[in-house]
Amino acid sequence: MLIRGKQLLLLAVVTVSVLAGCNPLGFFTKRGMMAVSGRPDKGLVIVLPGIEGHSSLNEAICRGLSEGGVQYKIELYDWTSLLGPVANQRAEGRNRGKASDVAASIVHYKTAYPGRPVFLVGQSGGGAMVAWIAEALPRREQVDGIIMLSPSLSPQYILDVALRQSRQGIVNFYSSRDWLLLGIGTTFVGTMDGEHTSSAGRSGFEKPPLLRRSSAYDRLYQISWLPQMAQSGNTGGHMGSGTSSFVATYVAPLILATEWNSQVIDDIVKANAPPTATNAR
Repeated sequence: MLIRGKQLLLLAVVTVSVLAGCNPLGFFTKRGMMAVSGRPDKGLVIVLPGIEGHSSLNEAICRGLSEGGVQYKIELYDWTSLLGPVANQRAEGRNRGKASDVAASIVHYKTAYPGRPVFLVGQSGGGAMVAWIAEALPRREQVDGIIMLSPSLSPQYILDVALRQSRQGIVNFYSSRDWLLLGIGTTFVGTMDGEHTSSAGRSGFEKPPLLRRSSAYDRLYQISWLPQMAQSGNTGGHMGSGTSSFVATYVAPLILATEWNSQVIDDIVKANAPPTATNAR
């Protein structure tokens, strides 16, 4: 009886993920790398969708980057398979293989356009993919920044390598309101890294104890959902971080910033706060 209850819950979670903004015909869309906009001679942003694959949600992420003033080439990489969302969530071996493919394409791009910036933006399952892409890069190669939107990774996931391979570090947008898909859903189905727990996209990443923590963790920046973000379409649920207005308002400025540090992050958040709002995070 308990197993049947879990199966029903799993079905409900997958159904909600489809109805909440994912493409129900995603099984039949073209997979792989799709150029969306921008000029490769200026820089490159690769957007990794969630387990639903190519959908209007990730198209909105790309659109939001453009609307926010990012003129770099923006590419949407659909890493998912024909087996469906749950299989995409749990196929870690296959997914890491896809991440290695993207890492190879980044090396090729950096050879063709030396010195141009490269950023990775991943939403939900794509939040795990951007970490794995960074991990798959040769040690001498780095991306300029990694941005995770509601990532489906366990809070205890060790980010040392991904942080080392990102010049400016990692920014994680998370929300305690994301209780259905990244709370109940990943507790039963599992996160992208196979842990049955609430995700870092809901609670943030846990930093290892000081004795085990690398200095790279100084470049992990975590931004919790704030009520002010509802003004840009992000009401704190799972799909909110992918709205074009939110991306234009909070994500694009990160890509356009020359450096990341706590002050830069705070300035971006405060710049979009209502005049009477408390800016403390």
